[in-house]
Amino acid sequence: MSDEDGSQRTEHPTARRLRRARDEGQVARSVELSAAAVMLSATVMFFMMGGAWLKTLSGYFAAGFTFDRKLLETPALLPAAFASQLSHAFMLLLPVMLLVLVVAVLAAGATGGYLFSIDAVLPKFSKLSPMAGVKRMFGPNAAMELVKAVLKCSIVAVVLLVLIDRHSSELLLLGSMGLKPGLALAGSLLSESALWLTFSLVFIAMIDVPYQRYTFMKRMRMTKQEIKDEMKDMEGRPEVKAQIRRRQREVANARMMQKVKEADVIITNPEHFAVALSYDPSADGAPIMLAKGADHMALRIRSEAKNHGVEIFAAPELARALYFTTNLGQPIPDALYFAVAQVIAYVFGLGQSHPGVAPGAKPIPQIPASMLFDADGHLTSTQDQSR
Repeated sequence: MSDEDGSQRTEHPTARRLRRARDEGQVARSVELSAAAVMLSATVMFFMMGGAWLKTLSGYFAAGFTFDRKLLETPALLPAAFASQLSHAFMLLLPVMLLVLVVAVLAAGATGGYLFSIDAVLPKFSKLSPMAGVKRMFGPNAAMELVKAVLKCSIVAVVLLVLIDRHSSELLLLGSMGLKPGLALAGSLLSESALWLTFSLVFIAMIDVPYQRYTFMKRMRMTKQEIKDEMKDMEGRPEVKAQIRRRQREVANARMMQKVKEADVIITNPEHFAVALSYDPSADGAPIMLAKGADHMALRIRSEAKNHGVEIFAAPELARALYFTTNLGQPIPDALYFAVAQVIAYVFGLGQSHPGVAPGAKPIPQIPASMLFDADGHLTSTQDQSR
């Protein structure tokens, strides 16, 4: 990527760009995080089990210098004895090796996740370019890696020098001490050294992890033209268009269902259609269509209405007429005003009725012949509209 091209990459990468990079094996990785996690787990386990390990190891060490008469008379048995001591030591260290292995695997996927990409291992002729190699050796990434290496070595060296200076007298006494006290002192010194070295590696990892994420996202940046081309490519695919339309329908239906609780009445088919109407008596306009649906959506509208105590009125012909002639948020047609007025007056009368007083007779709305529809939305003059 040239400097000019890099200066134009000012836009954040899209999800598709990141997904393609991941398929090619490009993710944010931090080697320092893995090193710090491995060192930290080993140090914690050493602090928990160090005393028992040193005691057992000292026993193995002492037993290695104890020979019975049979071993002395048969030198061929020495390899078997050595193998036995080695196997005991291996089994003693096996738990920490397994822990380190598990932690290394977990830490490797902590930043970029786990993936296996064939593209990452396939040979690429672009990587054989001498100029590309020179850029990698002397570019900003190489300079940063050099700074990181120098910083890490400096921190570790300073920690070791401080520890040696603090415990120089104790280190000189190790050669004149007995086995058990010498191992105990050595274990204490190793524990303290491992602890401070672990802290230094954790400090380096805390700097490296956000830096790796930043450099990866910077490397993935796109130009404005690339984003436009990608959007055109995605919007041109039928499955993407279908997904966008489906998402738009879901959002519109969710917004519509929120308005059902504001309705004054739900007029139903009663099974296949449902429309929600709202009417403000103080206003001068006609009732407004708040929601409408067929089949499954009609069932959801009825269920939402029951949850909020909205009256449901069964009028098949009127429900179909409203469903096929009125859009959401629009007033009902003038031809249906009288039929809807009968229903709303009946519903308002139910709300104003008193205990012991029978409500008015349920109206049978009369629909003009020009507003009679069948279940498929076709105009019909047939009066038998039972669906």
